[in-house]
Amino acid sequence: MKLHIEEIVSRPVWETFVGKYASRALFQTWLWGEVIKQQGIALWRFGLFDGRSLAGVVQVAKVRARRGTYLHVRHGPVFRLQRLSYWRSVLTHLSSFARTERAWFLRVSPYIDDSPEHRLLLRGLSLRPSVLHEVDGERCLLLSLDQTEEEILARMRKSTRYEVRRAEKMGLRIMHSTDPNDLDGFFRLYQETSKRQRFVPHKGIREEFALYAAEGNAVLVLGYDQQILLSAAIILFSEHQAIYHHGASIPGKLPVNYAVQWEAIRMAKKRGMRWYNFWGVSPEGDQSHPWYGHSLFKRGFGGTEVTLIHAYDLPLSPWCWLTRGFEWIEERMRGY
Repeated sequence: MKLHIEEIVSRPVWETFVGKYASRALFQTWLWGEVIKQQGIALWRFGLFDGRSLAGVVQVAKVRARRGTYLHVRHGPVFRLQRLSYWRSVLTHLSSFARTERAWFLRVSPYIDDSPEHRLLLRGLSLRPSVLHEVDGERCLLLSLDQTEEEILARMRKSTRYEVRRAEKMGLRIMHSTDPNDLDGFFRLYQETSKRQRFVPHKGIREEFALYAAEGNAVLVLGYDQQILLSAAIILFSEHQAIYHHGASIPGKLPVNYAVQWEAIRMAKKRGMRWYNFWGVSPEGDQSHPWYGHSLFKRGFGGTEVTLIHAYDLPLSPWCWLTRGFEWIEERMRGY
């Protein structure tokens, strides 16, 4: 059958396909695309058709940054099968499209396992491993919610279970909100957290929360000691998973962070979610990694680590080497 590409404008068609073939690929969902568009970023949605049958989708954004202009496919493309012909067809289309947009290169980070077979597949398509640091939950921790609360507690690290129980006995105040106006408290903590942990604050969090909350797919979990906000987490609900996408806290001896996470897990379970995604973690045992402490905290709740293939780039202009140089320096400065 002949392969061809068309723009997709139907949300139900898009969501049905992504939900079937890559239900955990957050950044290829229709709603995430709306978050990107809300920030004034150019975005397109294409479908790969094998005859009349939809065989793949790709949601691509145009990134204009100090390190250069490029087209970015986060958590994609999504295919019903990892066929070489599908990849070639999509890359040919995107390469041509990228040149019309004056992009220096194309970046893809498909939601597929980091395996020798997948690395060989991408390298065979003239793609190069990106020097970009790990992003987009590339190494994440998934907690199965197909178990009782007592079973989840039993599988936690002993010290984590102790802190969860201690938080319950202390009666720390945990609140939920879907009101974007309540983000002000979160951002006060978030700014402090970014300075303390030396990371660049994410852009677009307000747009993200507002759009997801408007459809009943986001909640802000807030942890207080009396009237003092000490911990906050933004949880997204996408397909069958709850995602701990952003967090912020004030260091202290009270187990409020444990209380916030336990409440989020219980909430996700009540909503019928199959997974609680703790999002990004550092390589296990790497104490030099900037995320080590936070990753140790996350791993205490249990779960299974999933490692996705790293981002790959397709150079389209000699200028792309400036970007690679910039990101190489950035990676060394970040320490991961």
